[in-house]
Amino acid sequence: MRTPIVAGNWKMNKTVEQARSLVAEMVPGLQAIQGVDKVLCPPFTAVMPISAMLTGTEIGLGAQTLHWEASGAYTGEVSPLMVKEFCQYVILGHSERRAYFGETDETVNRKVKAALEVGLTPIVCVGETLAEYESGITADVVIRQVVAGLKDLNEEQGRGLVIAYEPVWAIGTGKASTAPAANQVISDMIRLALASLFGKDCAQVIRVQYGGSVNAANAEEFFSQPDIDGALVGGASLKTADFLQIVQAAAK
Repeated sequence: MRTPIVAGNWKMNKTVEQARSLVAEMVPGLQAIQGVDKVLCPPFTAVMPISAMLTGTEIGLGAQTLHWEASGAYTGEVSPLMVKEFCQYVILGHSERRAYFGETDETVNRKVKAALEVGLTPIVCVGETLAEYESGITADVVIRQVVAGLKDLNEEQGRGLVIAYEPVWAIGTGKASTAPAANQVISDMIRLALASLFGKDCAQVIRVQYGGSVNAANAEEFFSQPDIDGALVGGASLKTADFLQIVQAAAK
């Protein structure tokens, strides 16, 4: 049995004061829900104060990206060791990072290796654009992103990953994929690619989330699918009631 994992990606939202207020609201409800791993991923400015607030809880903390080098002349970047001081998780290869900041399968691969090296759990995002989806090349794109993004990892490292399937055309658009369609991509494409890298047994152990317009109304439908192990939640993770409802649906 794979334990479901729900992570809230706050993106570039919330000042430190606003972040503290939101976490204070969320923690009691999140603490009460068992049987699901819960992760909050605020912007970097809020990571340190939120880390202090989550001490003594079982709620995980994640960063939204990192640089693959341990230190150096990389103005504006944050290293794996800096992230590891406060976080247990890191989101890597999000489609917004790929689209706006030039991330590629190769740079994602470097970041995944760097994160694993310091003991972070990477949440590795894969997914096709609207043009790719309409062209019928979802399988080509998703399998390529998995294979290239996780290149040269061994089975033990593979077991330390979380994958997030996020069709780019569904992120922030309100157009979620259907639950059966998302499940099919995960089962027939992502787990197949994972099996080619790490073997069938390992592919069945790795948790794969769905992301892309997940909300309180549709979460239960996604989580009822056999190959969907939780969600990477965007906008709804900024609303306490909605996020708690999504986490509760995963716990079922």
